[in-house]
Amino acid sequence: MNERIRKLVRTNTVAYILLLLLFAAVTAKISLALAIGEVAAALAVWYISHRRSKVVQQQLHQYVERIAGGADTAKNSNMLFAPMPMMVFNPENDDVLWANDLFTDLPGVGKDIFESRVRDVVEGFETHWILEGKSEFPGLFTWNGRRYRIFGCLSRPEGTGHMGVLATTYWMDVTDLEHIRTTLAETRPVVAIIMIDNYEDLMSACPEGKRSAVRAAVEEKMDQWRGGSGALLMKSDRDRYLMVLDEARYEKFAAGRFSILDDVRTVQAGEGVYATLSIGVGREAADFEALYKNAGLALEMALSRGGDQAVVKDQMNFEFYGGRAKTTEKRTKVKSRVMANALGDLMDDTEHVYVMGHKYADMDTLGAAAGICAIARKRGKAARIVLDMENNSVGPMLRKLRALPEYKDVFIGGGDAFLRVQPDTLLVVVDTNRPESVESEPLLESCNRVAVIDHHRRSSSYIEKMALNFHEPYASSASELVTELLGYLLETGDLLKTEAEALLAGIVLDTKNFTNRTGGRTFEAAAYLRRAGADTQDVQRMFQSDLESMIDRYAIIRRAVLYREDLAIAAIDEPCERVTAAKAADELLTLSGVQASFVFYPKDDGVYISARSLGEVNVQVIVEALGGGGNSTSAGGQLPGVTVEQVCQKLQEAIDKYYEKPNQGGTNK
Repeated sequence: MNERIRKLVRTNTVAYILLLLLFAAVTAKISLALAIGEVAAALAVWYISHRRSKVVQQQLHQYVERIAGGADTAKNSNMLFAPMPMMVFNPENDDVLWANDLFTDLPGVGKDIFESRVRDVVEGFETHWILEGKSEFPGLFTWNGRRYRIFGCLSRPEGTGHMGVLATTYWMDVTDLEHIRTTLAETRPVVAIIMIDNYEDLMSACPEGKRSAVRAAVEEKMDQWRGGSGALLMKSDRDRYLMVLDEARYEKFAAGRFSILDDVRTVQAGEGVYATLSIGVGREAADFEALYKNAGLALEMALSRGGDQAVVKDQMNFEFYGGRAKTTEKRTKVKSRVMANALGDLMDDTEHVYVMGHKYADMDTLGAAAGICAIARKRGKAARIVLDMENNSVGPMLRKLRALPEYKDVFIGGGDAFLRVQPDTLLVVVDTNRPESVESEPLLESCNRVAVIDHHRRSSSYIEKMALNFHEPYASSASELVTELLGYLLETGDLLKTEAEALLAGIVLDTKNFTNRTGGRTFEAAAYLRRAGADTQDVQRMFQSDLESMIDRYAIIRRAVLYREDLAIAAIDEPCERVTAAKAADELLTLSGVQASFVFYPKDDGVYISARSLGEVNVQVIVEALGGGGNSTSAGGQLPGVTVEQVCQKLQEAIDKYYEKPNQGGTNK
């Protein structure tokens, strides 16, 4: 070790002394005194250099002993000759002061590196990191085809005097380790679940004989996408596929932004119905069970975001690819997107569009109809709304719409519409799916192309021949469903402010000011309408009533009695307004302990009934037994040829029968 240090601190003083002696020999012929002076100077230079060399040697020796862990020979040997290349340099001028044999034996280094600059020895090596106080070189350093992980530190050894700060670096060759790590990372398993998220719509849109061809076309697209990747693809269910691959193949699919999402949309099952996929990918998990779980979570996320996209779940985060549209539980945005495209195609193929709701139209019916008119206007079609101008509960909003130039001559009676219907007429039925409940049954029967948009539960009687059926019993209102369609078919600014308020009024009515049957999608629809210009105060004014109506409402509440302790029933002997009865039924729900309310009253030659629930009691099931319909929290009906007393008895029998059946509570059936 001493010999190595002596080589390190040796200077080029020998050359200087020889040069001075040569000058002295030449000068001696001219002046002996001058020659003697030059010899004395040479001796002085040798002495000073020798002393300096001794001091530097001693200081560096102390430093090396210090980093080695003391004067113990074994410890010194383990540090200085450990199987790790080491280099010491001066950080002030980057001069190499010392290196062990392992460092000098590195490719391209050699023994003659002392007093050389670090950058001359190791090309491209930066030393600023160690001056910044960092203990490790940022990243890996590639040098002569090898990769190194470099550690370092600064120190000022005691007693080193003018030597100052020294930098010590340790070079760990990780080339083989990195190769193994890269290979391991590229071969880690990845699990993907691929789902045809609109499978039901695809199968419903084509004849049974062509369904296998549609499935085969989708599978062919998937095979072409994974072709040559070595990934394992297998069918696990009628609409689900399991794919197992490695990270290297996954990176290629991710780099291509999961192009299968676009490719599969070329598969068409029917008019306006195209195949779409949702893909959930699980990666970076400890075992296959965890990978499959991650893939399931990713697929669930893709569906909740609307489908037609790929979601990747790793240990911490989600990554999203695609998402052009929106997909498949009981209620899915994919269905909204598919229905929007199909409705747009139907409108493009006709010049006559009629919109019709149920009898005695309410805010939800009018709002949904106004939304359909906006879609038709966007596509250059003139839509007509079939509405009884006398028997309805939408007077204030109806007047606002009729005042718009866009709604001049838009409203038409059922009889006139029946006389004007054409063979290619598209009839859009909103807020009902029962033929006996529509504004004009003759018009419904005369139209060959019918689209139904409804949120009520389907009963035994429903419109059968439909070109499009957007039926979602889990939605809050027909206005909410139409608003979702608007998001795919209209641009910003296409929806009129009054139309947006009509739609919002429909949602407010059926959700009871966002207290019943309200989900995330309901608030999304309301936010869309708010951005379109809907004024919530103007909407609230649409529901204001006069003093006489309020007195009538509380008169109905006074007649209410409790049945089975938590059901309020109010039977009225004299006719009243339908809206008043409905509001009375809503108000009865504010009574403590009341889970559902029923209000019925005589009108024309029968009895009308309004039923409301907080969700624990499915009033639709009860009212359906009386010939009515609706959904779990809001239902109603018209019972011809009966008296109030008869209806009261039938209602109690239906309630008793309801409680005899299990699992009838607040769920949609």
